[in-house]
Amino acid sequence: MITRRALLRGVVAVGATAATGSVLAACSDSGRDPLRLAAGEEGGFFWEFAQLTAQAAERAALPVSIVPVRTAGSMDNLAALASGDAELALSLADAAVAAMEAGAGFTAIGKVYENYMQLAVRADSGIADTSQLRGARISLGATGSGAELTGERILEVLGLAGAGDVTRLHLSMTDAGQALRDGTVDAVLWAGGVPTPSFANLGIPLRLLDLSAELELLRERFGPRYEPVLIPPGTYGQQTSVATIGLANLLLADPAVTDSGAGAIVEVLIDHAAELVPDQATGSQFLDRQSLIVTAGVPLHPGAAAAYRRHHG
Repeated sequence: MITRRALLRGVVAVGATAATGSVLAACSDSGRDPLRLAAGEEGGFFWEFAQLTAQAAERAALPVSIVPVRTAGSMDNLAALASGDAELALSLADAAVAAMEAGAGFTAIGKVYENYMQLAVRADSGIADTSQLRGARISLGATGSGAELTGERILEVLGLAGAGDVTRLHLSMTDAGQALRDGTVDAVLWAGGVPTPSFANLGIPLRLLDLSAELELLRERFGPRYEPVLIPPGTYGQQTSVATIGLANLLLADPAVTDSGAGAIVEVLIDHAAELVPDQATGSQFLDRQSLIVTAGVPLHPGAAAAYRRHHG
């Protein structure tokens, strides 16, 4: 289980490792302040949203430019924010709240989307529900991803947190999809949009496991930020809708980001919302003025708060 001490240690470690120097130099030459956005894996929801946001900011000629940085996901992003390797970060709400409670300092620009926790096995697997996971080989997301934290919490409420209860693997979405197809893992948990390309394009039907019971247990143990969502029929070849767990995506900022920069990003989120919808965005989206400010208790950046007040009156 990820402890409070381990979480804080991870948050203050150096997180993002992608090379962005030449991109940042080019942005600086344009006369606009570059803000590095710690995003996620290529092909994932975070990465697609970060790219769309950067493109919309470019078209809007903001006083800042947004430079997406590839990472493993939420925990890496929080670490990059804490270490100064990024000025902006995307994070699942539970990871952000856990980091904040462990002492990390950051602010929120807004709640932008909802991710879906998805637990899948091959359609020909003997695993029909979560009660049959004991002894299974499970990928809980790449090390540094938000799925790793949420996955450990799901195992805890299932009574499978012991070292020998399941075999944990930490694979990227691409590698996890291939491992599931090849039969070298029994189950894969990931956080993403619907459908997530790494799993929709495997060429084999999948069985999504219902997580509605785990949702209630998570809410009792860790709070109300976990939400009920449905994955539509046919998403990965399954015949019926499947109940699973929704988690808000937060766009976070270092408090040192200028008020004008944070406010400009809010203007993009509000005025260019239609341009920021990833292909894998089936289901809930939060790009509206009312829900953007509901940030799971993470305080709004002052510049973002001022921008919302201008819009709300």
